[in-house]
Amino acid sequence: MYNFNAEKTKNECVQWIRGFFEQNGPGCNAVVGISGGKDSSVVAALCVEALGRDRVIGVLMPNGEQADIDMAKLLVSHLGIRHYVINIKDAFDGLVKSIPFALSEQSRTNLAPRLRMSALYAVSQSNNGRVANTCNLSEDWVGYSTRYGDNAGDFSPCSHLTVQEMKAIGRVLGLPAELVDKVPIDGLCGKTDEDNLGFTYAELDRYIREGVIDNEETKKKIDRMHKMNAFKLQVMPSFKPEV
Repeated sequence: MYNFNAEKTKNECVQWIRGFFEQNGPGCNAVVGISGGKDSSVVAALCVEALGRDRVIGVLMPNGEQADIDMAKLLVSHLGIRHYVINIKDAFDGLVKSIPFALSEQSRTNLAPRLRMSALYAVSQSNNGRVANTCNLSEDWVGYSTRYGDNAGDFSPCSHLTVQEMKAIGRVLGLPAELVDKVPIDGLCGKTDEDNLGFTYAELDRYIREGVIDNEETKKKIDRMHKMNAFKLQVMPSFKPEV
């Protein structure tokens, strides 16, 4: 039976963040994109514990109107961190209009997270920062992230933690329950993550950690998605000539 010690893992992750900044930017700030979901909430809270609230900058990036932006505001208020609100709608609309053909649905969907990452790096470079990646293992396992969008960053505290583990750490960190237990929504097409995936994170997490899954069709789907999206987690292939 797989057992997870949230307190121990949280403490180890905090030490890891401190070590990263000591080696890769002493005195730098952690810049975190704040969506209002559990992942950005946990990452921001871990950074606050590791570095202090004065060295954590939250960035809220709605694309026009964001139905759940109150959750993002709740987090930055709860943590007491400096934050900026950068609405990407003008940039999004301008880029869509500038492209001389109709974008595919997937291209249009992935455009927003890529613009958000550009905004994060603009904030980071202007504020002596390092950008936090907020992905978790469950999403990465099946490729549920945008390449060079939300799967980018300078350091990744939680990419080896499943959704259930993230929730457990969120509770240990004392985050508000409405953030920890908020139904995951991609913020792009209006559906929940699980609606898009076709299975629950609980099923996925159990399969990842214990190799156990009840539905054979779900297993095949997860395996197929994992194989198809493995390239997202690899360093970009590069040709090395013989010299």
